[in-house]
Amino acid sequence: MKPLITSIALLTTLALSGCATTGGTTNGNTTMGNATNMGMNIFKSAVDAQCRSELEKQNAWRVARVAMNTEQEEAAKTKICGCVSEQAPQQVTVVELAEAAMDTTYRSQLVTKVVAKSLQSCYASFTKPSA
Repeated sequence: MKPLITSIALLTTLALSGCATTGGTTNGNTTMGNATNMGMNIFKSAVDAQCRSELEKQNAWRVARVAMNTEQEEAAKTKICGCVSEQAPQQVTVVELAEAAMDTTYRSQLVTKVVAKSLQSCYASFTKPSA
């Protein structure tokens, strides 16, 4: 019983130490915000890479890129996959992002899921004729 009480006291102290403030800013919040931003940036990069890979597999993309030079093709990929990457944060929770940071298999599955949800709509918005 004594080790349980000691563990609870230690965890409580650790949790409360993150609440201590100096100058109105908490180091815990800043660190957590930085970690979340870094995690999201890594996730967005993975989404962009997966998007580019999936885009190459699309028959519509293969047909469309025939009429493009290399620079136009790269600009189109950047625009389409940029759209997918920008939608990514709205499709994942912080819990999913944390799980993805720890589990590479889960990360791959999550990235694939996010790309699959967004790629078609982003591609369609790019290829839609402007009014």
